[in-house]
Amino acid sequence: MGITSRMIPTEDASARKRETEEKLKQEQETLSFIRENLEKSDQLTKGMVSILSSFESRLMQLENSIIPVHKQTENLQRLQENVDKTLSCLDHVISYYHVAKDTDRIIREGPSGRLDEYLACIARIQKAVEYFQDNNPDSPELNTVKARFEKGKELLEAEFRSLLTRYSKPVPPILILDAISVDEDIELQEEVVLEHLPEAVLQDIICISGWLVEYGRNQDFMNVYFQIRSSQLDRSIKGLKDHFRKNSASSGILYSPAVQTKRKDTPTKKAPKRPGYDNDLRVKLHSDALNEKHGATTGKDDVLDIEIDSYIHCISAFVKLAQSEYALLTEIIPEHHQKKTFDSLIQEALDNLMLEGDNIVSAARRAIMRHDYSAVLTIFPILRHLKMNKSEFDSTLQGTAASTKNKLPTLITSMETIGAKALEEFADSIKNDPDKEYNMPKDGTVHELTSNAILFLQQLLDFHETAGAMLASQVLGDTYNIPLDPRETSTASSSTSDFNKRLLSSYICKVLGNLQLNLLSKSKVYEDSALSAIFLHNNYNYILKSLEKSELIQLVTVTQRKAESSYRELIKQQIDIYQRSWLKVLEHLTDKNMPIFQPGAKLKDKERQVIKDKFKGFNDGLEELCKIQKGWAIPDKEQRDYIRQSQRKIVSHAYRAFVQRCANISFTKNPEKYHKYRPEEVEEMIEKLFDTSA
Repeated sequence: MGITSRMIPTEDASARKRETEEKLKQEQETLSFIRENLEKSDQLTKGMVSILSSFESRLMQLENSIIPVHKQTENLQRLQENVDKTLSCLDHVISYYHVAKDTDRIIREGPSGRLDEYLACIARIQKAVEYFQDNNPDSPELNTVKARFEKGKELLEAEFRSLLTRYSKPVPPILILDAISVDEDIELQEEVVLEHLPEAVLQDIICISGWLVEYGRNQDFMNVYFQIRSSQLDRSIKGLKDHFRKNSASSGILYSPAVQTKRKDTPTKKAPKRPGYDNDLRVKLHSDALNEKHGATTGKDDVLDIEIDSYIHCISAFVKLAQSEYALLTEIIPEHHQKKTFDSLIQEALDNLMLEGDNIVSAARRAIMRHDYSAVLTIFPILRHLKMNKSEFDSTLQGTAASTKNKLPTLITSMETIGAKALEEFADSIKNDPDKEYNMPKDGTVHELTSNAILFLQQLLDFHETAGAMLASQVLGDTYNIPLDPRETSTASSSTSDFNKRLLSSYICKVLGNLQLNLLSKSKVYEDSALSAIFLHNNYNYILKSLEKSELIQLVTVTQRKAESSYRELIKQQIDIYQRSWLKVLEHLTDKNMPIFQPGAKLKDKERQVIKDKFKGFNDGLEELCKIQKGWAIPDKEQRDYIRQSQRKIVSHAYRAFVQRCANISFTKNPEKYHKYRPEEVEEMIEKLFDTSA
């Protein structure tokens, strides 16, 4: 066992030694292989370095040969480009020297019919001017092209004027009427477009305008523009005025064919309404009595009425045409010159309208000086129309000079002032109309002063808002005892309207009060108190019926709530006074001085005479009153019948009672001599009172 254990380690050591020797041998072989490869690699590296060194040497030789050639080629190309540019510049410069010659024919012939070509020539000339100014300002060619440019600009300005002059025409009156007409029968009324210039012409004008502003440095064309268009605007309005004078006098109504074609098919065609108020409202400037008094004729009224219509339409036409002109102007005139040019453009037409308005005011002033106060009614429809359209008028004139914008307010103020003066003086004239005996109606009917005053107030009712504002504008509140409540004088339209209404109501009440006082004074001219009563009754009744018929009563009751009952009381008082005229007849039928007798008893001579005197007194009084009062007049049939029936009832009742009392009394041998009338005959006689035809 001991021997075996010593042998095993010896074998292991030998094995490890052999293993180590084998590994050593392998490592030596590997090392030898690596050494051989390193030697080969060194040989290859040396060969590659040799090749690269040879290649680098050759590249350097090639570069030294090519670079000089490249540089020489580049210089040659640069020289070629410079030559080309120089030739091009020479051609461009030479072309400037030929511009004047090349464009001579086109410039001389002008831009008419070939504006684009002409503007292209002008552009060439302009570039030539800029070139010579920058590069050769002393050259004669500069003066040549400058002169050619100025000539071209002058011809453009001339073309601008020519196009405007040739194609600017007054707007036909019928087209204007279509534009301003208001017709409720047309459900979908198309807005009438006012075309002032053909589209192609307009585009040429816009093009020329733009060039003159940008390149021509010229604003004279704006003066040309407003002068030509101003003339056409004025001619359009004058044409409308002439149209009224020629057509309205014969037909009384202006029809617009363009509007009629849009209407529904109906048996009759309505005329277009006036701009701003009803067409059927025809303001009558004088009553028949005033026409007779001043020698006026209905023809004169018609002429004045046409003039009013004409002026009102011309005002509306001005607004519509001015708006259309401004729309056209904004396409042609530069923005910062538009308001000033528009201001100048409308001056002539606006001044003519304002002058005509001033003439209307002056005519009204002269009429007032002649105490022809009804002439002020010419102002009311015009003033109402001006005030209704003032906001649109102001909007149209927005941006114009203050003097331009103030023209319409100045005219309105003048009309309000003269109108208020006329109203005041009219009220005073009613109060101070003299009591002329020869001017009093012999039959006690309505006085001319009453009919004229009521007619004036009725016509005033058609313009109650205008009249109220007219009075308010003159601060006449104190005159009519109207409290100036701040709430009523505020800018609120409803409050202002209420105040104006109360002011006009007070004015009408003042006129009626003055009329009542004057009538009372005039009634004293009559010697017969009964005729005086009939006169006052007729006038009071006429006033009341006229107030009720014209709805003036509603306006009067704004400040005088009991006005209607007051007039009815006055009428009743005059009827009572009239009936007293019969007392001297009826007193013969009373029991006063009547003898006391027994039935069948014989009367004394004195007693018989009393009865005879009573019959005779009644008969004579009845005949006298009927003869006189038959010539008096009560125009109102209702009042006439009432007074007759009332008087017939009173007289018939008293007469029947008297006749019955005397029926069985023998007071005369000839009873028919005293008992002349049967009660029925008396009633018939009374039924013929106030009947001049009986």
